[in-house]
Parts: sequence; structure tokens; C-alpha cells
Amino acid sequence: MKKLMILLFLCHTAFTGKIVKHSLMYFLTGSSGIANIPDFVGVGELDGIEAGYCDINNKIIQPRQDWAKQILDDDRAHLEMYTYLCFENLPDFFKGFIFTLKQQFNQTEGVHIVQRIDGCEWDENTGEVTGVLQYGYDGEDFLKFDIKTLTWIALKPEAAMIKQSWDADINDKKDDEDYFTRICPERLKMYLDSGKSSLQRTVLPSVSLLQKTPSSPVSCHATGFYPDRAMMFWKKDGEELHENVYHTDVLPNHDESFQMSVSMNVSSFTPEDWRRYECVFQFSDPSSAIVTTLDKAVIKTNWKKPSKLIVLIVIAVVVVAMITLIPAGYIFYKKKK
Repeated sequence: MKKLMILLFLCHTAFTGKIVKHSLMYFLTGSSGIANIPDFVGVGELDGIEAGYCDINNKIIQPRQDWAKQILDDDRAHLEMYTYLCFENLPDFFKGFIFTLKQQFNQTEGVHIVQRIDGCEWDENTGEVTGVLQYGYDGEDFLKFDIKTLTWIALKPEAAMIKQSWDADINDKKDDEDYFTRICPERLKMYLDSGKSSLQRTVLPSVSLLQKTPSSPVSCHATGFYPDRAMMFWKKDGEELHENVYHTDVLPNHDESFQMSVSMNVSSFTPEDWRRYECVFQFSDPSSAIVTTLDKAVIKTNWKKPSKLIVLIVIAVVVVAMITLIPAGYIFYKKKK
């Protein structure tokens, strides 16, 4: 499933230059043998932001954004389309597909999962449209549709028979071509127009350098940013670092903003080296970058240097212990001898 996950990442993010590509992606999951989990779940995302959700148990289309709710409220045909897909068409298809695959792999029991990604990308600069349609089974890539040749690619030997069957269905492939070249791009542009204000909203974070103790890694922490499609990294002399650098996941705050951190081990740094290091936070557009130079003077910490009194007490305790234990040890040694 590694290739499938890489594909997901590429569909969601682009960190080189200004974003010119937009994506509408549907992530669909059918399963069997999992207690208390819906047999079918669907999630729709626009430019990597969840727009809507449905599952076969709830029987409700759940918009995740205000603009998505407005579309469903204003366009009954749109709501009926997603209702049919989520609660009739797709659950039946996934159920039958899992049954077929279990026979193909000679499986009778156990947990089995089919995942499907479908959608399209539109380059607003060039007008180019590309489609995505791929299946995974039990955590591994299984089938992929080549939009240009309108043929299926078997990614596992067991997929060869299904590939032949689906390649032979000319009408179905024509429907796929129409969906990826016309329907999906039109829907994508409509959603972009409806969600323009929220999709283009960006909020920069406050960035701080944190350290627990003088020997701990220095953490560069950003909080309060929106959206969550951001990245942080450490640089030395302008070059991004990868060794001895530790990233946290992007986490939500209570106010719908996000936070994240990237830490770096500084125990081997000389005082002269510190200012050669920089922490960088940025969205997809590099012009939004916030650069923080590694500087001991701005690091926040709760650690306090032990007072002289505490040091003297510790020394006194050690001395008393030595005065007490050494004679006792000598007496024990003499007795034993």
C-alpha cells in the first residue's frame, strides 16, 4: 500500500512554488469482518481539506464545510446523487467486490478491506486535467486505471482476471473517460468557486524555540496556523537537515487552528555554530515562510539552575554520607577478615 499512500500525499500537497493545482478526491473504503465498523465509508476532499463524509450505518451525508452544506441545501439533485452513491450504489459494489476478491485469493474468513481513490486534478495555469482511479486490497496496491489509454493495470497477479473483465467493458470505460475529463473537473471548479473564501484563508502561527533542559533537544514549535497543510524543518547554512531532526504530527487546537513541532539535537553544537541553524515554517508558498534563527537568548524553558544553597546541601549530604559509610565499611572489612 506504500505506493497508494505516496499517491495520496502527492494529491494533497505541493511545496514547490505557488499552488496552481487543485484536486477533488474521494477516498472510499469497504470492509468485512470488522465488528462495530461500517461496511462502507466515503470521504470527499477538496484541495486536501475534508468537505464531506458518509457511512452506510448513519445513512446521512455529513458536510464538513459551510460551503459544502450550502451546496447540498441549495441543490437537491446534488444531495440525491451523493445519497444514492453512498447508501446504495457504492456499498453494493464494494460488498460484491470483496466477495470476488476473497474467492480470487481463496479466502473464507478474516478481516478484508478494499480501498479506492478516485478524483481529478486541475492545473489552473495550464488548464490540464488529470484523473486518478486506483484500488487497494488488504493494504496492498491492486488495480490502477490508466486514464490516457483507458485500460486497467494489474498491480497484483490476482488482479489480472479482473483487469481483463473490466477492459472488455467498453461502455464502462467511456463513462470513466467522461467522468475524469468533464464531470469531475466541472464539479471541482464549482466547489472551488463555492469554497473560495475558506479555502484561500491562511493564518500564520506564532513560532517559539523551546527546551526542557540545557542538554535536551531544541524544539521549534508553531501554533495557531491555518490550514493544516504546512511544513517545518531545520536548515544549516541554507540547506535542509534530516539527521537528528524529529517531527511531530500536525495537531488540532481547540479554536480550529493547528500546531506542530520539529526538534533538533544541539548537544554537540559549538557556540559559534548556533546562528548557522534556522527553523523554517511555511505553507506551500515559500513567500509565507517564517524563519527563526537558533539563539540561546530566545529559547523558552522551565528549567532553573540549582541555587548555591541547594548545591551546598547536596555536597554536605555527600560528605556526611562518606564520613559515615567509610568507617562502617572499614569495621565490616576488619570483622570479615
